[in-house]
Amino acid sequence: MRVATFSIAGERRVGIVDLDAQTIAPFDFAVDQAKAGILALIERNGAGLPRTLSPIPLAQVEIEAPIPQPRRNIFCVGKNYHEHAHEFARSGFDSSAGAGAIPKHPIIFSKVPESVVANHASVLIDSSVSTAIDYEAELAVIIGKGGRGISRENALDHVWGYTIVNDVTARDLQGKYSQWLIGKSQDTFCPMGPWAVTKDELDLATAGIRCFVNEDLRQDSRISLLIFDIPTIIATLSQGITLKPGDIIATGTPVGVGIGFDPPKYLKAGDVVRIEIDGIGTLENRFAEHVQ
Repeated sequence: MRVATFSIAGERRVGIVDLDAQTIAPFDFAVDQAKAGILALIERNGAGLPRTLSPIPLAQVEIEAPIPQPRRNIFCVGKNYHEHAHEFARSGFDSSAGAGAIPKHPIIFSKVPESVVANHASVLIDSSVSTAIDYEAELAVIIGKGGRGISRENALDHVWGYTIVNDVTARDLQGKYSQWLIGKSQDTFCPMGPWAVTKDELDLATAGIRCFVNEDLRQDSRISLLIFDIPTIIATLSQGITLKPGDIIATGTPVGVGIGFDPPKYLKAGDVVRIEIDGIGTLENRFAEHVQ
């Protein structure tokens, strides 16, 4: 099932997307419920799907991020593909490089909820703050059932579904500070979408992940090549942290980010970044100058 958060006539709604028919069928949620995006669906706790209303042409709605305002920081995993771990360790911006290129345990950081923007929204470059803006194509996991001390064997039972995230990063800020939160959490630095899919829609063993900058293919890999797979990430996070329904986990980016080139290929105003993940869809955003 492909589920989108969208707005029409000034109201936020949640519905099932039919790509063949190019329609979206809204769930019969109260307006106050729908304000939370797909969280309204996740929090039904197995109560089943609400009824849907008459389908609406996709062309008549504005697609928003699946969870427009996450209730807490987005969990993120760093250096989680072998080749990317090596390119990042060579970049000079890796505060963990002294421990070796390939991490022994998942590297966890976060992005603030307010950094989330939708498919086709502008990502803002503020040159007074950073001149080294980079892209990172990532699969994001959406937790459906919370828990603490979740075993690796049971971890996928806690997954509701998946979406796409661009973990936009200010590399100069990432290098300046020992922690990555500032460089990762600038306004608009977490494009998410275009929608979410339930976990049965995505084959983790075969799904590809690709990133294009102005139609130039920069990243091309498979989800199966993660160093720490999704069950391991969930088990690691839940050791002492209670995961909650609606939590989002960005699982890491493959080789090919801008910092990996010599010289680096940083983003500039006017650049368009498109991320594709098989089984989910396409997330595309244009980068623009921040206007004071």
